[in-house]
Amino acid sequence: MTLNIGDTAPAFDLPTYSGERLALKDLKGKTVVLYFYPKDMTPGCTIEAKDFRDRRQEFEDAGAVIVGVSKDSPDRHDKFKAKHDLNFALLADEDGALCEAYGVWQPKKFMGREFLGIVRTTFLIDADGTIRKVWPKVRVKGHVDAVLSAVTTP
Repeated sequence: MTLNIGDTAPAFDLPTYSGERLALKDLKGKTVVLYFYPKDMTPGCTIEAKDFRDRRQEFEDAGAVIVGVSKDSPDRHDKFKAKHDLNFALLADEDGALCEAYGVWQPKKFMGREFLGIVRTTFLIDADGTIRKVWPKVRVKGHVDAVLSAVTTP
């Protein structure tokens, strides 16, 4: 499945960390930066999470909330969040249903091996639940700046 600008964002209601849950409907009225990343505690994913962490206040000032998604467990998210002092929600999509709904579970290649995995992708969802921008196959360097620019530019 491929989602495009103007599509309604697929709903979610997933565990985060420490036994909490977060649903898209809980964020109605806010702009949502929903970013999918392959795995907690890996180099690229850690850099991306720390970049979002460091700019979170700017996103909040613009009326946006940041939500990260991977297939890691809530316990793994707890460790990742604590180790890097992350200040936003991480969703645990352990069965991959949300990854499938957003079309980010795709074939990948690494060191000559092909496998299915999360392709790093970010969605900007407006206050009404409509997808306003998509960043597919994200390169970490400069990505958070690009997302923040899209959030703050009318």
